[in-house]
Amino acid sequence: MNETNLNLVANKLVDAFLKNKIINPISIKYTKKLANADKLRKLCESKIKKPIIGFKAGGTGIPVIKKLKEKEPFYASVYKHNVLKNNKSVKINKFTLGIELEVCYILKKNFFNFKKKISKNNIKKFINYIAPCIEVVGYRQKKRGIKSFGDLCSDFGANIKFIIGPRKKFRNNNVKNLKTNISNSKIKQSVNGNTNTVYINPMNSLLFVLKKLQKDKIKHDKDFYVFTGSSVGVVPILSKGIYKGTIEKLGSVKTKIN
Repeated sequence: MNETNLNLVANKLVDAFLKNKIINPISIKYTKKLANADKLRKLCESKIKKPIIGFKAGGTGIPVIKKLKEKEPFYASVYKHNVLKNNKSVKINKFTLGIELEVCYILKKNFFNFKKKISKNNIKKFINYIAPCIEVVGYRQKKRGIKSFGDLCSDFGANIKFIIGPRKKFRNNNVKNLKTNISNSKIKQSVNGNTNTVYINPMNSLLFVLKKLQKDKIKHDKDFYVFTGSSVGVVPILSKGIYKGTIEKLGSVKTKIN
């Protein structure tokens, strides 16, 4: 890819991200291959000076991974101004893709000083809290649907807002095979799911993100969130109003869609 053109595209996306506006779609040459999209994402993130509060796993549904012929999910940074408390409102536009329900973790900052490789055996000592979370997903571009993981990855992971439910102290909580549901009772919209749809399970998705952070030599000086991916897929927002997400044994989270 031409570095000058790549920089110009990054500047357009960053401007849209910071000013909360919608731009014309970027060329598919930046999004068709995940490696190119990831390069663009990293360039965009390097231009933003706002504080990062965590990281998200995207494309964690195994059927979607197979359908789009990818080998694994991707990750992206999450900025503090896009993370909201429970019951807060989110304004959407016609290019919003939908709403998701996830398990999120709050991890200790000393992870970034850990010299050994992260693994299933040592991951738990870094987890402080666990919580249910709603993610509203969408583009900063005039496009709809998902043709590749690159579509999502290149556009800041396609995250609009995260709403965090009540957090619990992590005590080796089991997150395998938990029933989940997201609903809007006003219009009788209700979608069931299961945590096992999230890259085998949310703990495995967390491990994937932490391995990527180590590989990319990311450093962070505060405790941080990891959002593990949707347990219900991308649920269309059929009406404005209150959406409630519930994860068995973890609790519930709400947001008002405007």
